[in-house]
Amino acid sequence: MSKITRLNVSSGGAYESVFGYSRAVRLGDDVHVSGTCAPPDHEKSDAYTQARAVLETIEKALKEAGASMTDVVRTVVYLRDIDDAEGVAKAHLETFDNVRPASTLIQVTSMLRPWQKVEIEAYAKLS
Repeated sequence: MSKITRLNVSSGGAYESVFGYSRAVRLGDDVHVSGTCAPPDHEKSDAYTQARAVLETIEKALKEAGASMTDVVRTVVYLRDIDDAEGVAKAHLETFDNVRPASTLIQVTSMLRPWQKVEIEAYAKLS
């Protein structure tokens, strides 16, 4: 029986080494992308713009893991303010309109940095 190879992907985020996590982990045909927020240069951005930046970071992590956005089967979206749902949904639709992964949207009371409006995690399955 052969052992499945594990690949950890780093995005160089400040908390990866502090918290002890990877941006993404590939194990066999499964790729799990950690909850991802917009980088610090998006501090003044609206929720739509932050969501686009988040999805770009997720796309890069998936690519490093040998996957793509078309392999995504599930997303979980966390919002600080449910009134931002429309803008975040727009960014999600622009990215996944042809993929249509299963998805959950949840409002939370806070995130690591007070300016962060959205966090997204993604799960991909390679076939």
